[in-house]
Amino acid sequence: MMECADDLDRIMAVMEAAFDPAFGEAWSRRQVEDAMLIGNCHYLLVDSRGHPPPPGIPAAGFSLSRCSLDEEELLLFAVHPGFRRKGLGRNMLFRLTEAARARGIRRLMLEMRRGNPAEALYRAFGFRPVGERKNYYRSGSGEAIDAITFAYTIE
Repeated sequence: MMECADDLDRIMAVMEAAFDPAFGEAWSRRQVEDAMLIGNCHYLLVDSRGHPPPPGIPAAGFSLSRCSLDEEELLLFAVHPGFRRKGLGRNMLFRLTEAARARGIRRLMLEMRRGNPAEALYRAFGFRPVGERKNYYRSGSGEAIDAITFAYTIE
């Protein structure tokens, strides 16, 4: 749910900086706003130290997830390029896991294109591949790219 008026702006700023336009993975402002208004969607913002940023302070990273019963799907996850490789991604995954556990979630799911550099982060955190969709994504040049589905069991 939308908690702070500038959260959407902060999410969009990180996403625009973090997502390579060659793959068309970024959501539109309307898509993000609609998801944030749905009761089963949750988002997390972090500043450069991994803490919730005060109003008006830019975010260094964000996640957006949707839960259903005892599963939660990570829909969007990004760290601003200027803050990568400083532990923020791992911090956000840990915080997401703790919040999901508190909501009664037993498993986190995510889907990504093969070759996404974030795969190393997810695997190091404990996500494991559980499925694949051949030729699911298309690059800007039309190249077909497989999607990989990952799962993480919350214990």
